[in-house]
Amino acid sequence: MMKRLIFFAAFLLVINNLSAFAQRPEKLPHGMVFGRSPSTVGLMPASKLEGFMGKRTRITTAIVGKILKVTNTKQGTFIIDAGNGKVINARFKTNGISLPPNIKGREVIISGVATKQFNAFDAQRQAGSKQATQRPNNRGKQPLSFEAVGLMVNK
Repeated sequence: MMKRLIFFAAFLLVINNLSAFAQRPEKLPHGMVFGRSPSTVGLMPASKLEGFMGKRTRITTAIVGKILKVTNTKQGTFIIDAGNGKVINARFKTNGISLPPNIKGREVIISGVATKQFNAFDAQRQAGSKQATQRPNNRGKQPLSFEAVGLMVNK
């Protein structure tokens, strides 16, 4: 009977410690990798990405930036600060990579493909109408998106 009481007390102690461990926030160490290990060749700040792309709509590169928000932890989608109030919407190329929500605010190195969204406007179809002449010029305001292959926690 005494052995059962000691075993039961030890069992409750272990269960209590496991539940307390599960509630602790996960600490992300420097160098933690999600996906493939990112390449650091041609590494640039996320704030200079749009200027570096110029007129190109697609470029393979590696950037350093701060994660503002993890939009979907299970699908690996997140938002990166691009400076001057701009953001880069990013997601992982492969499914099944989940990001912890506490990666928010951390500086990361990301490698993958950056793309500009193409805003098509068929001006020929509306030629001569006032609507075509009043449409604002959206050049340079195309949102950037990033398809990440690998991400590493930098700071």
